[in-house]
Amino acid sequence: MILITSLWRRISVAALILCLPMAVHAADKLDSGNTAWMLTATALVLFMTVPGLALFYAGLVRSKNVLSVLMQCFAITGVATLIWVLFGYSLAFGDGGAYIGNFGKAFLTGIGKDTIASGKTIPETVWVMFQMTFAIITPALVIGGFAERMKFSAMLWFSAIWLIVVYIPVCYWVWAPHGWLMQMGLIDMAGGTVVHVNAGVAALVAALVIGKRKGFPTTSMMPHNLTMTVAGAGMLWVGWFGFNAGSAVAADQSAGMTMLVTHISAAAGAFAWMMLEWQHFKKPSVLGIVTGMVAGLGTITPASGSVGPMGAIIIGLSAGVICYFSTQLIKRKLHIDDSLDVFPVHGVGGIFGTFVVAIFGYTLGGEQAMPAGITSIGAAISHQMGVQAIGIIVTALWSAILTFAILKIIDVMIGLRVSDEEETEGLDHSQHNESGYSF
Repeated sequence: MILITSLWRRISVAALILCLPMAVHAADKLDSGNTAWMLTATALVLFMTVPGLALFYAGLVRSKNVLSVLMQCFAITGVATLIWVLFGYSLAFGDGGAYIGNFGKAFLTGIGKDTIASGKTIPETVWVMFQMTFAIITPALVIGGFAERMKFSAMLWFSAIWLIVVYIPVCYWVWAPHGWLMQMGLIDMAGGTVVHVNAGVAALVAALVIGKRKGFPTTSMMPHNLTMTVAGAGMLWVGWFGFNAGSAVAADQSAGMTMLVTHISAAAGAFAWMMLEWQHFKKPSVLGIVTGMVAGLGTITPASGSVGPMGAIIIGLSAGVICYFSTQLIKRKLHIDDSLDVFPVHGVGGIFGTFVVAIFGYTLGGEQAMPAGITSIGAAISHQMGVQAIGIIVTALWSAILTFAILKIIDVMIGLRVSDEEETEGLDHSQHNESGYSF
């Protein structure tokens, strides 16, 4: 009997040892369902930039500049793709210390069709492509701050350098396993800091450095085609499901809840903005409702993996109100020509959403797990508020300081702004030798 018991124990231990590698590497085993969802999510996020953001922005500018905005979005898509493949992905997600990755995966070295993304259940090729779409849309958002007046060559240099020295480090800090903000416990599901605070602050700095458009704010500069803007807005709304729910990196319950709260917040943001305009101007506008929708989407982005439906309603409604008044402050009171409202919508929304996840992640049916060593909800909220505030402040300062430096260097080297004559003529013709918009 003793012999049988001893033999059984040895067999059990051996079986456990054999099973351990399977447990350790279970996340690195391909899951076809997760892969299918991430392929879809990746296409949705790219769809947000081309054509979504391109059409949204192009409809908001004057007809003489519509092609310039479309061109800028397409050009950034190409340039960001090349940078990401050559070394961007390696620096953003390669092995490294607390602040930046290394060049071990430069030129996508070691990544083949059978390579599984570390700690995930999808091919690394899909993970590379999914994160590439984020690297594309973030600098594309920034162009709304200086639309209708920056040289195309300056825009290209700025977008490329900004992606390398501003976006990639913040991406690593927040989303890479060894990043210092990730280690600190910052909650940012899909880019409240990495995308929205980063791009919003950069757009504000760019608007201040390059200066106002000729005639702003006394001359009317109405959008030339709101039909185009609404079409782009619809694409952004649908594409954002890939942006947020795709960041769950699995076709699971988390992705389902993330998609639900994303939609709720977008609807609430659109409703709140519409009602405010209705009250203040006696008529609701199409421009207002689509801007409120974007505010709701940008604000829920960092919290989308942590809050429940009731938290999403509050976040969306708050986003519509806060971003509405921020837009009025920036343009009507301070007369800062952030042409397409990037900072008051994305920047302010990103800041608010990143901070309040510390509250709604633990209340109203929030999904956020308690931090290690903390047992009470009050203590968890207090602790998380501090972490979220650090992430917001550091990202905003990093983006502001380096954006300012990049713009000043480019201005000295090749100049940032087109001439007065070229601005009057329009960037479509002066920068691209093409005529503006017509159907």
